Amino acid sequence: MIRSMTGFGRHRETVEGLDVTVEIKSVNSRFLDCNTKISRAFSYLEDRVKPHLQSRGVSRGKVDVWIGIDVLDSRNVSLAIDDTYLQSYLDLLCRLRDEYGLRDDISVMSVARNAELFHAKRAEEDIDRDWQVILPVLDRAIDAFLDVREREGAHLVADMRAKLGEVMEIVAEIERLSEEDVKNYRQRLAERIREALADNQITPDETRLLTECALYADKIAIDEEMVRLRTHFEAFMNMLDAEEPIGRKMDFLMQEMNREINTTGSKCNNAVIAQHVVNVKCILEKVREQLQNLE
Repeated sequence: MIRSMTGFGRHRETVEGLDVTVEIKSVNSRFLDCNTKISRAFSYLEDRVKPHLQSRGVSRGKVDVWIGIDVLDSRNVSLAIDDTYLQSYLDLLCRLRDEYGLRDDISVMSVARNAELFHAKRAEEDIDRDWQVILPVLDRAIDAFLDVREREGAHLVADMRAKLGEVMEIVAEIERLSEEDVKNYRQRLAERIREALADNQITPDETRLLTECALYADKIAIDEEMVRLRTHFEAFMNMLDAEEPIGRKMDFLMQEMNREINTTGSKCNNAVIAQHVVNVKCILEKVREQLQNLE
């Protein structure tokens, strides 16, 4: 099923002494841009999130994943000081004291108020176990996230089908008007040539005359453009039933459809056809904008 690239999913659950909350949101992006934020004590799990999203079928979009993990069971957890951060923090405090003449009240308790100095550490051999603990919560959040994407994608597909159906109705009218135009153009051209030859007392070669008129009339014929446009339309409609991500291919196909309708507009000298071409271009532009939301 075709999905939208925008979506949101959230799930919270307590598992094996951990209170795990996962939030996933995404917006449009040409490629998959995954940004993961996870509680510092479990930062070693961050690299596993993007591959897991890809394995669940997420292929495009700017995806932000936030995983908050609170330890309810303190077993196998130790509190440590971030020595690098602490040293920088103390240096800045001393600089404030010395450069600005502030009262020196630097003490253990005043420094300890900065919670960023401390972080929980878990044994490295727990990486695989911890991943298996949070994985069910992550998967339920992904389920909700994909459900939103699929529902929004279904709405977009239905709207595009309706708009493209409107396009093909207009195209049918363009074909009808063009056929009449070509026929009338050929007749008018032949009459004018006969009149011009008669004024100069020249007897026209009817076979040559009809051939030349047919060649000129062919220059305003749009049969080839209409055949290609209908072919692109059929391929586009088939893509709307695809199961895999197809947004980029559809975007390319939309460019080709625009190319054919632009050529049609440039070849026709009929004001009514020109207005129809403008209407088709407006509708195709709306469809193209919607395509930017599809995965």
